[in-house]
Amino acid sequence: MIPDHAVEEVRSRADIVELIGEHVPLKRSGKDFKGRCPFHEERTPSFFVVPSKGFYKCFGCNESGDVFGFLMKRLGLGFQDAVRYVAERCGIQLREVSGGGEDPFRHLFEANAFAREFFSGTLWDPGRGKGARAYLDRRGITRETAERFHLGFAPDEWRGLREAAGAHGIGDAVLLEAGLLIQREEGRDPYDRFRNRIVFPIESVSGRVLAFGGRALGEAGKGVPKYLNSPESPVYQKGEVLYGLSWSKNAIRREEGALVVEGYMDAVSLAAAGIENVVAPLGTSLTEEQARLLGRYCTRVFLLFDSDQAGSRATFRAGDVLLSAGLHPAVVTLPPGEDPDSIVRKGGGGAIREHLGGAVDVLDRKLQILEERDFFSTIEKTRGAVDRLLPTLRAAKDPALRDIYVAKVSERTGVRRETLEAELKKGAVAAATGAQPRSPPRQASPPRPLHLGAERKLLLLLVQYRDFVDRAAERLGPEEFADPASRAVFQALVADPELSRIPDGLDPAAQRRLEELMGDLERVSEASRVFEEAVGRIKEAPMARRAQELREALRRESDPVRQGELLIEIQELDRQRRELKADWRPSLRSRHDPTTSPLTQERE
Repeated sequence: MIPDHAVEEVRSRADIVELIGEHVPLKRSGKDFKGRCPFHEERTPSFFVVPSKGFYKCFGCNESGDVFGFLMKRLGLGFQDAVRYVAERCGIQLREVSGGGEDPFRHLFEANAFAREFFSGTLWDPGRGKGARAYLDRRGITRETAERFHLGFAPDEWRGLREAAGAHGIGDAVLLEAGLLIQREEGRDPYDRFRNRIVFPIESVSGRVLAFGGRALGEAGKGVPKYLNSPESPVYQKGEVLYGLSWSKNAIRREEGALVVEGYMDAVSLAAAGIENVVAPLGTSLTEEQARLLGRYCTRVFLLFDSDQAGSRATFRAGDVLLSAGLHPAVVTLPPGEDPDSIVRKGGGGAIREHLGGAVDVLDRKLQILEERDFFSTIEKTRGAVDRLLPTLRAAKDPALRDIYVAKVSERTGVRRETLEAELKKGAVAAATGAQPRSPPRQASPPRPLHLGAERKLLLLLVQYRDFVDRAAERLGPEEFADPASRAVFQALVADPELSRIPDGLDPAAQRRLEELMGDLERVSEASRVFEEAVGRIKEAPMARRAQELREALRRESDPVRQGELLIEIQELDRQRRELKADWRPSLRSRHDPTTSPLTQERE
């Protein structure tokens, strides 16, 4: 049996136009699509598919329904089989339950739903929420907007949520599994993860609460992150969800385009100002799964990231990911020091729309930046510019768009079109030999490697500062890289520290990773500090994974003797991790960095 929430998720994520279009030739008719009805004979098309509402209707024979109903009638499937058919097409792996059993994750959804109500109630409590309401008011967020997006407030208390949930029969084990509590390393009582923060519920496309994001009130203190997100759980994988899509998907279809911003507050502020076709990633770079998710609703995407160094880097990574999903990304350049939230607070929705009018195609923007940084002044620099442009050319899935891109790059760099196409063809052949499924099955609770950001950061540094390659080889072995592509790139750099081209025989995924690193426009500053931190985090990652596995086993274990054994092993791992951190963290403060200079530190 397929749980109800899974049915809703599949229904929400299904592209009804694509699925029905496999059986009925459809043509666009305004916002909808029409064709000849497959259920009765007709000469004039009277069969309509309405993607914004997820249903079809024939005005000739009155047949109507959702995507499951169409497949049941057209293919003779039962309801459960129709759901499985659509799930497979969407790349969703269903977790079914036996017989009349209940949803195995019901307890997590109930805990998250309770937490949302608790945070919301605290926000509107006359005393406990006073400071939070004042903060939202200063940010231009009205009560109507806050209630519309279910904003809440986590009180400045260690056990506020825990005690309230316990009084309603929701135990610590469930709250820990949902990521709402944190377990003390010393084995003492757990405490609330979110404290003294504005809370943003993170919902599935169908509207179920999966997790939360918290924003510190005002300026975060030293050592306190401004944004704090729920960890991944059996119902939440951050790379597969977009904040705001549950309430913006119809607007995205209506506007035939989506705005992608960096943070929760940006998304809420724009939506409150009448710009509702907006979403945000969840504290990570835009992923292929998120791009495919957007592709079910539109083809045009506007990137409104910050104009600083990190925002620029995120913009071009996201652009290539969107291109590889068949979408058309454009870059919206914001004034220095501004973000979508600040712009809309000063000038309303009209101010953002003015900036949207100046959006530039992602390749054009990349060419502009290379021009600004004098990449076309010499033959050597021009060759470097080509290396930075090839990943974007290769990412363009739309044949017509790729053809335009190749022509532009050829004209600007002077490299013959045939040479560029040969480079693209070589990459395409290599990728085809190791092509992955279009949409890998989604696991209910997949084991995901930790600290992949540290692996990428280290490799980016090694590509830019080759003197560090030997130092990295002394400190790390290839087996310590959790990601296979990163491992292969590391091995290639160790084998040839002067590597300047993609080596023959490199795995396609590793080839793409190395191309991305070589094409990154941003320069790593404070290289020694970055090196020490990245190496330390990579070496710590296996210990952190093992400690998490042991804590999960401890929560499930009922035998007191075995509980004691697990606790001892956890404490030993924690001791080793503390010793490791003691080794590498002081070096971040004391090591002199010869690569740091006004040139490398300059915000580009």
